[in-house]
Amino acid sequence: MNDLRELYEEVILDHNRNPRNYPKKPQGCNHSAHGFNPLCGDEFHVHLKVADDVIEDVGFEGAGCAISTASASLMTEALKGKSVHYAEKMFNEVHNLLTEEKQVGDPAELLGKLTVLTGVKDYPMRVKCATLAWHTMHAALREQEGMVCTE
Repeated sequence: MNDLRELYEEVILDHNRNPRNYPKKPQGCNHSAHGFNPLCGDEFHVHLKVADDVIEDVGFEGAGCAISTASASLMTEALKGKSVHYAEKMFNEVHNLLTEEKQVGDPAELLGKLTVLTGVKDYPMRVKCATLAWHTMHAALREQEGMVCTE
């Protein structure tokens, strides 16, 4: 378990210090959403370029704590080049990983390195930080109006 905790901390720190696809609004972006976590002030805009049901490019802008920034960075890496259906499935899987007591099956099978986010469960107040970018991406794909809020 210590190895997983160390990996969690290493990945979070790396993606916070060097976030991927940040600050970035892809050229030809056609889906965007604005997310806000009032508990800690995290605020992001997630931008996607979707064509033929594929997320051709994705990026984010804004500011947040280490966990929310790392989660957004990991999300952009995981979704670039994937189908919208896959992104929706990943949204549900990550949300379940972070909010459900028991997991059905092996989350690593689908989530791969995103399972490192499991470490957030040790800090219940930070779950909303880790899910903010995912909720914002989900809203962008559904072209929902208004700000996505974790409250």
